[in-house]
Amino acid sequence: MRLAESDSSIMFLTGDLGFGVVENFEKHFPKQFLNCGVAEQNMIGMAAGLASEGKRVFVYSIANFPTFRCLEQIRNDICYHDFPVTIVSIGSGFSYGILGYTHQAIEDIAIMRPLPGLRILSPSDPLEVDQCLDLIISKPKPTYLRLGKNGESNLINNPTRDIEKLNFFNKRRKCLIVSTGTISEECKVAVEVLNSEVEDSFCFATISQLKPLVIEKRDVQDFEFIVTIEEHSLAGGLGSIVNDFIISSNLKMSVLNIGIPDEVQHLLGSTNYLRKHYGLDSQSLVKKIKNFILQ
Repeated sequence: MRLAESDSSIMFLTGDLGFGVVENFEKHFPKQFLNCGVAEQNMIGMAAGLASEGKRVFVYSIANFPTFRCLEQIRNDICYHDFPVTIVSIGSGFSYGILGYTHQAIEDIAIMRPLPGLRILSPSDPLEVDQCLDLIISKPKPTYLRLGKNGESNLINNPTRDIEKLNFFNKRRKCLIVSTGTISEECKVAVEVLNSEVEDSFCFATISQLKPLVIEKRDVQDFEFIVTIEEHSLAGGLGSIVNDFIISSNLKMSVLNIGIPDEVQHLLGSTNYLRKHYGLDSQSLVKKIKNFILQ
C-alpha cells in the first residue's frame, strides 16, 4: 500500500486468496487490484499482459499455486519477455503444515532457480520484506518473493541491512551459519545457544537474495566451517547454491547442509511440529552443528 500510493503503475493480483488481508488494498486502490479467481495460470498471463503495458505487477497466492502450477507461464510469458512481474508466494516451507504436502512449499527454490533472469528473494523477517520491496521497485525485473505467514517478528531492529548480500548478525571467525527465510528465527536462537555453550565462535548470517547470488569471497574465506540451514529440500536449495559458490571460488572449508531430505513428505502438523520432526528446530540444530564441528 505504501508503494501503490505513490506509484499508480503498481497492480496487485490475487488468485482468490488473502481474505482478511487484501481488502484494505482493494478499498483504497480499486483500479490497481484484480481478483483473478482460482485460475493461477491465467493470472500469470494477465500479469504479463499488464506488464507489457507498463504496469508493475504483483501476483499473490499460496506458495505452490503461483509457482509449480504456473511454471510454463512464468517461463514463457514473464521471463522470456523480461517483464517486471513479482510472484509473491505466501506460506513458504512448512507454514501450511497442517494442510499437508499439497500446500507445503519445500521445493520451490529449486524449481524456480533455472528460469532465466528470474530474481529469487527469500527474506527472513518483516524488515527484510520491506527492503525486498524497495529493491523490486528500484531494480524492476522478473522476481520470485518467498514469504512465511506465521506472524514472524524482526530478528534484530537493524534497518541498514544490504538485502542483496550476506547480512552478518555478529562477527566470529570459526563457523559461519547461513540461513534464508523464516527458519532464520530458529537459527538465531541456535547460534545464541552455541556461542554460550561451546565457545564464542559462531557467526550468524541471513541471505535474502538467492539469485543472483552476491557473496564476496573475502567475506567467507577465513571460516573453517560453513553450515547452511533452510526449510526447503536439500535438493537444489540454499545448500546447493552455497556449495556451487564454494566450489567455483575454490574455497577450502568443511560444509554442512541442513534441510529437508529428498523424500515425499507425508506428515501433517504445525510448523513447529514438522520443524522438530526434520531436525530444524533450534534444539536439534544445536546438536547437529556441535556434532559437525567437534567430530
